[in-house]
Amino acid sequence: MTGAAQAPAGPDGLPRCPWALSTPDYVAYHDEEWGRPVRGDDALFERLSLEAFQSGLSWITILRRRPGFRAAFAGFRIAAVAEFTDTDRERLLADTGIIRNRAKIDATLANARLLATWEPGALDALVWSYAPDPAGRPAPKALTDVPAVTPESTALSKDLKKRGVRFVGPTTAYALMQACGLVNDHLETCAMRSTP
Repeated sequence: MTGAAQAPAGPDGLPRCPWALSTPDYVAYHDEEWGRPVRGDDALFERLSLEAFQSGLSWITILRRRPGFRAAFAGFRIAAVAEFTDTDRERLLADTGIIRNRAKIDATLANARLLATWEPGALDALVWSYAPDPAGRPAPKALTDVPAVTPESTALSKDLKKRGVRFVGPTTAYALMQACGLVNDHLETCAMRSTP
């Protein structure tokens, strides 16, 4: 048999990507955010930081703590986080509302300090310059058709690392590309595939 398998139905009967159906938090994230274009340096800094914190953990852990992360990291405003002091670092390491991983916290602070030196819009322009041509990407028919890494995510990771950005490997870069709408990895039969 050829063609796409029908995506499973959500609580409202609409077909969705299977990963989105395990919790109401995932349904909302899948429907309202995942795969929709995210623009702006601060917004991309937040997503880059959260994807780094997710490394080795489930995304639901990060999603449920996102309000805590936003409060702890000044709404992920690059200019504000770049001014964090050693006292702020110690506060973050003690904050039970976030993931208290020293390496990830240090990377987030270092990335903010670095990005604060870039021209406004530079992070946005750099990240989006790696968006592949959607015409060359057929809609995935099953989760097995969705890669963890692509040539574009590998190139984005290398470029960011070359510029000094920390904690952004090819898998993290691809998760960023998926979450921020650079690619559309909603399954072919998912009701959200054609939602802008």
